[in-house]
Amino acid sequence: MNDERPVHAPGGEHPSVAERAIADLVQAARGIRARAYAPYSHFPVGAALLCADGTVITGVNVENASSPLACCAERAAVYAAVAAGQQVFRAIAVVGGERPLTPCGGCRQVLAEFGDLTVVAATPDPAVPVRSFRLSALLPESFGKEDVGV
Repeated sequence: MNDERPVHAPGGEHPSVAERAIADLVQAARGIRARAYAPYSHFPVGAALLCADGTVITGVNVENASSPLACCAERAAVYAAVAAGQQVFRAIAVVGGERPLTPCGGCRQVLAEFGDLTVVAATPDPAVPVRSFRLSALLPESFGKEDVGV
């Protein structure tokens, strides 16, 4: 892949993320996926979040016998990033099952708190094409800071 060639998510104007950065982000999500705790669904998910300064923070899904207490990989990555002092994100890569998956509605809302980043959906298999989206295309008319007067 060419470092200079940006990846533009479908759906209009959006800050580009270099193709190499996307590939590295997907690789990080694939690598961390093995650490997921998914004894109930047997559906491990890994996520890698690209911060504005180039830092990559990863997360995995963590299930619980009390299902509502589980945490998705995307939210785990966001929470870890915020705890590490990061609050500006450019992209997130998500790796789950046999087809590229996008974040659930709750995770989309959490991600939207931090802007309209690029969402990269991939699988554990590098032969399956990666898909990219703008978060705003996945969560149109999201509830945001302006809705609570901030």
